[in-house]
Amino acid sequence: MSDSRRQFLSSAAIALLGMSTTCQKASQPTAELPPGAPPAFGTTPAAGPAVSSDTFSEAEKLVQVQMSPPEREVAAKSWRTTMAALYERRAGPRKIKLEAEAAPATRWDPVLPGEKAGPERDRFIRAKSETPPLPAGDADIAFSPVAHLSRWIETRKLTSERLAGIYLERIGRFDPKLRCVITLMRDQALAQARKADREIAAGQYRGPLHGIPWGAKDLVDTAGVRTTYGAEPFRDRVPSADAAVVKRLNDAGAVLLAKLSLGALALNDIWFGGQTMNPWLLEEGASGSSAGPGAATAAGLVAFAIGSETGGSIVSPSMRCGLTGLRPTYGRVPRTGAMTLCWSLDKLGPMTRGVEDAMLVLRAISGPDPGDLESVPSKLDFDATAPVQGLRVGYFPGWMKESPATAVDRGALETVRKLGMVPVEVAIPDWPYDSLDLILFAEAAASFEEITLSGAVGQLKAQVPDAWPNIFRQARFLSAVDFVQADRFRRKVAQEMARVFSQVDLLLVPSLRDEMLTISNFTGHPSLTLRAGFVEVSEARSDWAPDPKNPLPRFSPPRRVPHGVTLIGRLFDEGTIGRVGLALEGSFGVATERPAGF
Repeated sequence: MSDSRRQFLSSAAIALLGMSTTCQKASQPTAELPPGAPPAFGTTPAAGPAVSSDTFSEAEKLVQVQMSPPEREVAAKSWRTTMAALYERRAGPRKIKLEAEAAPATRWDPVLPGEKAGPERDRFIRAKSETPPLPAGDADIAFSPVAHLSRWIETRKLTSERLAGIYLERIGRFDPKLRCVITLMRDQALAQARKADREIAAGQYRGPLHGIPWGAKDLVDTAGVRTTYGAEPFRDRVPSADAAVVKRLNDAGAVLLAKLSLGALALNDIWFGGQTMNPWLLEEGASGSSAGPGAATAAGLVAFAIGSETGGSIVSPSMRCGLTGLRPTYGRVPRTGAMTLCWSLDKLGPMTRGVEDAMLVLRAISGPDPGDLESVPSKLDFDATAPVQGLRVGYFPGWMKESPATAVDRGALETVRKLGMVPVEVAIPDWPYDSLDLILFAEAAASFEEITLSGAVGQLKAQVPDAWPNIFRQARFLSAVDFVQADRFRRKVAQEMARVFSQVDLLLVPSLRDEMLTISNFTGHPSLTLRAGFVEVSEARSDWAPDPKNPLPRFSPPRRVPHGVTLIGRLFDEGTIGRVGLALEGSFGVATERPAGF
């Protein structure tokens, strides 16, 4: 969560309103009406608990509106006949259960009316660099990029079974330090690997992910294998079908090794098994919520992982763990069979040790699925050999001069110039972008209404003010009117992003700049985060609001950790940010360094 969100959450005061209703809606009007008389608001029998002017006076503080005493009096006297019955859906007597797959009727389309998005053609051209010889050591093999592993497996210099065995041994050795695996799928993985080897030996090569071991954030369903969401109320949940992305990676021949940890219900890095740690700095969390995919990929426990992002959950752990994280355009990758946090914000994407790897995985998981109403057909035009000279790279001058930007971010901008791209200064209005989080909080609270109202959310390990249990309860008191206004503001922000992208081909931004994390997630633009260098930290970093009772570890001398930059692309134009990312990665020359001890 951003600092501004933490400040909001830690300072917000909640006065519980006791609005649990026992409403009963009449099927007939209370008095006989003449023929042709229409129904009127406020004529149903009274429902719910009694309220007074004082109830409204206190509630006004929550939503920051003010009524006059006479207005409060009218509202209080009419509340039980005009508004209370609207809660019948959950308070009864005619309760309606909303199944998990019941999506909202309204949909977010990131492409504005009249705008075209994405390339005109499908094209995927891999880098032409020579594949090095197979390393002698298992660790060197484990940390090799998918781009190399796939060539060795295709030419049968390496078997999938051996590679899976290498990763399984490393999981057994290093997971106790990292706490990044929730469910290990050893037997299933080895069976998949042997099948891949048989197919490849028979000439049935499926493509660059065939035989490649991977890990899934434990919010994508796996048939017959528990999918826990990292949360106590769901720790024994076993789905009957695979998520769409799991099916697609199975079809590509990839080998699923493990279900990887996530912060409970996709927030930060604490789950029912503890906190997932950063391989580069074991005294701090891996960041989240894709904590397990971040730690496991960075430590060489899997070849790649699938993470998810709603408001920074791919970008942040990729930054902390020194990875490449690709957050696709909203709608490109189907979320069928994945946990819903926010219908209009959730995205699934690859977390890898290199840019080409991320593009290889994206290619395999893209495309619509009937189970996700927001998923759409899209093309992917990626040519790893195409030049980047002349591309216009937008940047925000003020952001580059202040935290969270570092010398690494400013150096990346210089690298853009050296590679022949054209830096272009851009600007956006100084608007309260964090106001959009009202949508996030409301959708998330709706998604997990059942465990909130039943009290099961109290089982989660993290019960601090900036954790989901408190936020879900607080969100019950957000205004529906303000939700609609935030939705209108969202479109206004999308129009500003369309204006910016009329001037540039992509953006280069400090990865954890709160405004752009918020904006780009709500507008649905794709992002690519990649390691650009190293910085020194004198204190462990955390996703959680500061807790004076539990200070974070301090380091003297400071510790050296990876630092990344983020490219934001036009809608459905992952090919361009992939091409630029590949050029930057080659120029930075820091992608292959490993965390010590792994």
